[in-house]
Amino acid sequence: MRVKICGITQPQQGKAIASFGATALGFICVPTSPRYINIEQIRAVVEQLPEKIDKIGVFANTSVPEITQTVVHSGLTGVQLHGDESPEFCQQLRQLLPDIEIIKALRIRSFEDTEKAETYTSNADTLLLDAYHPQQLGGTGTTLDWTMLQQFRPSCPWFLAGGLTPENIIQALTQITPSGIDLSSGVERAPGDKDLDKVAKLFEKLHSKC
Repeated sequence: MRVKICGITQPQQGKAIASFGATALGFICVPTSPRYINIEQIRAVVEQLPEKIDKIGVFANTSVPEITQTVVHSGLTGVQLHGDESPEFCQQLRQLLPDIEIIKALRIRSFEDTEKAETYTSNADTLLLDAYHPQQLGGTGTTLDWTMLQQFRPSCPWFLAGGLTPENIIQALTQITPSGIDLSSGVERAPGDKDLDKVAKLFEKLHSKC
């Protein structure tokens, strides 16, 4: 199972989190976010990471040229679209960045929202289901109704996000079986400042479940 820790801002924390066993790190490329970092800062973290780690830039309603520029200059291996991007937008991005993983994030309020997710499976490599919040796009600490996702069987891999913590991760994974999990605020001291003790505890819990 993939384990993505999102909202990385500091090179040493990124390196440490990769050593714990994270398979992907996420970088927030949304300027209004408290976890935002620019191209140079992303590159400073990426340079500390093993090649096998996926490096995902998180964007929201950003233009295709701006996303492409960020990817090319920062060393990202994937793009997570967390705004109102359409399947056609994903396809346009795919044509310009054929070797980059495209993750489409969807904020889920009801089971009907999970049905909408299927419309992206032809144009995105991976889906990410996050909790809905009226003002914030992610990192809110709000959990999804996991029972609502028990019938969710998309035709592509998917991440579970939304309020996951070392304390509730086993409960979540006993109810549903995502392809990966994505944590941000659940392993932080403050936005963008990861708590390495919490990250270590997360991997202890995951290893105990295996």
